[in-house]
Amino acid sequence: MQLDLNLLTVLDALLEEGSVGGAAQRLHLSSPAVSRTLGRLRAVTGDDILVRTGHSMAPTPYAVSVREEVHRLVRQAHEVLSPVRELDLAGLDRTFTVQCHDAVAVSLAPVLVGRLQERAPGVRLRVLAENPVDADDLRQGRVDLDLGGGRPTLPEFRSEPLGEDRLVVAMRAGHPCAAGLDLASYAAHPHVVISRRGRLTAPVDDVLAAEGLRRRVVAAVATVSTALRIAARSDVLVTCTATLGRPLIEAFGLLAVPLPVESPAAVINCNWHQRFDSDPAHAWLREQVRASVEEITGR
Repeated sequence: MQLDLNLLTVLDALLEEGSVGGAAQRLHLSSPAVSRTLGRLRAVTGDDILVRTGHSMAPTPYAVSVREEVHRLVRQAHEVLSPVRELDLAGLDRTFTVQCHDAVAVSLAPVLVGRLQERAPGVRLRVLAENPVDADDLRQGRVDLDLGGGRPTLPEFRSEPLGEDRLVVAMRAGHPCAAGLDLASYAAHPHVVISRRGRLTAPVDDVLAAEGLRRRVVAAVATVSTALRIAARSDVLVTCTATLGRPLIEAFGLLAVPLPVESPAAVINCNWHQRFDSDPAHAWLREQVRASVEEITGR
């Protein structure tokens, strides 16, 4: 049997008010409408619910026995359909997962973890490396936020630009170009490209092609740290982001010089699935990531 759960709302009002007129006023309905619903309740339950006693109405024993349960069910339904949007950071107990490449992780994680612990000590953060291929991590809920240069194209995903980071060229301190790097030298020396998919080209190659130049790429690696480790042991050049890459550049004792050609800055995007649009805790996490990136980049 299919039940109309709206009957519970009317039943609760009838048992609380003890009359059709009182229930109608409480529910902003007409008395005939509530009277018709009372008839349906009697048909469904096989009980009179309310019976007339002189000038008033009294609940039946069945109605008395279910009054508290009906009121509890109606209250719970109201709570389900009217979720609390206020966020209790002190009591927030949740694990968030952020996916990004290693340069972002090295720069962002210390700042972000500090902010989360200071404001919501019950929150835990998982920072995962980028997948070598596109996956359904955001759609399946395995990842809360994906941080990087890409932007999802499907309408079920959301994306917000967090900032930009200019490109620099990293090299070892004793590199032949340490004293100065021009465009011809940049193209002439070997390069290591950072690509999670193993691509041997990057947008800067289009810029070089427009100048009639072509660089020699000797390797493609998935992480900035791997590329910089190679640069520390050889004369290869690595083109990477200036601010986010700085901790790793310094850790390997490398030099960073300006890219000797005009090239668009690297964009840092924050991507998530639309299911989290109205989640207060997820919105708060996005705010903390945004503030952390602004602190790092000095925006």
